[in-house]
Amino acid sequence: MNKRLQKLEEILKENDLDAVALNPGPSFLYMTGMDFHLMERPVLALFARGADLTVVHPGFEGGKLEGLSYPVRSFPYGDDPSHWGEAFREGFKFLAGKKCRIGVEPNQMRVLEESYLKAALPEAEIVLAGRQLAALRLHKDAEEQKKMRQAALIAQEALIKALAQIRPGWTEKQIAGELVAQLIKAGSEGASFNPIVAVSENAANPHAQPGERQLREGDLLLFDFGAGFGGYFSDITRVFSCGQLSPQMEEVAGLVCRANQAAREGAKPGMPAGAVDDLARNLIKAGGYGDYFTHRTGHGLGMEIHEEPYIFAGNPLILEEGMTFTIEPGIYLPGKFGVRIEDDVVVTATGLQSLTDLPREVRPLEDFWK
Repeated sequence: MNKRLQKLEEILKENDLDAVALNPGPSFLYMTGMDFHLMERPVLALFARGADLTVVHPGFEGGKLEGLSYPVRSFPYGDDPSHWGEAFREGFKFLAGKKCRIGVEPNQMRVLEESYLKAALPEAEIVLAGRQLAALRLHKDAEEQKKMRQAALIAQEALIKALAQIRPGWTEKQIAGELVAQLIKAGSEGASFNPIVAVSENAANPHAQPGERQLREGDLLLFDFGAGFGGYFSDITRVFSCGQLSPQMEEVAGLVCRANQAAREGAKPGMPAGAVDDLARNLIKAGGYGDYFTHRTGHGLGMEIHEEPYIFAGNPLILEEGMTFTIEPGIYLPGKFGVRIEDDVVVTATGLQSLTDLPREVRPLEDFWK
């Protein structure tokens, strides 16, 4: 924890920030070790240069601040909302009257907490610092990588168990329910997100929601899902067949699999993130399906399903050891079917190491029936 606080102090100095304000979310948990959640009561942690961490929180959750390995200033409040502002003013009065710059995460900061922050420090400048704060979690250490690998193993085990149960006639919703049940049984801390389970034409929508479409002979079945372990997530996509594939299905599935392989095997430290996208996209373009690869090749992964680094065309961010992200090229033919193959990878000294290792080719469901 001290190393993380030291790194934050460096980020504050480098970016001319006097403080950072975090409300409950991944960065809050990463920096404090305290697992608060968003609710109708405001919670805010303020990291100011040269000062101890300040946390404003509901009084009944004070136990979460006990036994911490670093000093913290606690400002609890009761149930009456008319008194909440007083706790914020008291907690942040050491900055009152100062024209300080306070960074916030635009994807996490709520209007609720920000309004109390502004009322307590009206002369402060609230600035967006999402990219600067993303640097805190951009490189995963060995322990973080270990948790992500375990999250991947849990997800893979759950999928194999679910595939053994699935039969023609099941709806997408029924299949998704079976997968979620198997994730819990395998040790996941819940599903990392609501799984995408899509049959044939529905899989042509990259973010399809499970519906009433039944699985039939000749269909493709796409799973996009993940597991959670120790606060870290996996995110995997695999595709299976129900019976015989059409020639076009076989062509597309093979092309996506090769694009996935090209990005996984061709990426290395020192390469721009955008070049990884090129590795997958150029192969799909050469295969004649470039117009049907409609999203970026990947996104960062860790305590969030989507975080830095983002693997999109033209991104100049240089890949470095410890960065973790997905490789997930796809081809989507409207009204017909979609195929996406997604793996979780970490940048090593020589290339990418895949945290996921389920076979990537489209396999028939019958292979999993006993």
